[in-house]
Amino acid sequence: MKVLAIIPARGGSKGVPGKNIKDLGGKPLLVHAIECALQSALVTKTVVSTDDSNIANVAIGHNVEVLKRPAHLADDKSNVVDTVLHIIKESTENFDVIVLLQPTSPLRTYKDLDNIIKLLADKNDKDGVISVVPMNDIHPARMYKLINDVELIPLFQTGEALRRQDIEPVYYRNGCFYAVRVNAFLDQKTFMVQKKMAYIMNPDWLVNIDTFRDFKLATLLYDDWKKETTNY
Repeated sequence: MKVLAIIPARGGSKGVPGKNIKDLGGKPLLVHAIECALQSALVTKTVVSTDDSNIANVAIGHNVEVLKRPAHLADDKSNVVDTVLHIIKESTENFDVIVLLQPTSPLRTYKDLDNIIKLLADKNDKDGVISVVPMNDIHPARMYKLINDVELIPLFQTGEALRRQDIEPVYYRNGCFYAVRVNAFLDQKTFMVQKKMAYIMNPDWLVNIDTFRDFKLATLLYDDWKKETTNY
């Protein structure tokens, strides 16, 4: 299969200004995504989509193709699906699979990426693979709606009083990998295609950077994650 890795990295982050090139573990956040793609044995091509010249320079410095993102695809309300459609439209090559690597979920490895691509290649009846982590303490059975800002109404009608060990497992998208067949993506205009599979990852390394708190958490976890995955 021909696999296109897409790294979306706009420059206008408000939660953490300049986050896509902010240092994590001695390198810009963006570079973690780039290295994941370049180290993969199964990725055919890697493209960084950005509207920001500083981000573009970092990507070019790591020998990755950059596609300039139009302004209407780079504001706070922009949808990543439209960005990917723009990349497909501008590409002179055809690909079988697209993998989205968001810089904001940096604790992942190229071996995970290869595993996901192989999983999709082996399952002809499936169109997508999404990386997830199991959720234990943070579980819908422990979540509520509020009536009049006071009364607690369980989100789930069952399981509210169960012990953690007795609650049916649920899984949360950790943002590390979205892999989808191009035909299904073009048909359904989403990475959350109907026929999709889970790739389960370690919840200890769950980080999705949108705020300064998230970045601080990533910084605290990074060294331990690096040690654990060095020989992975």
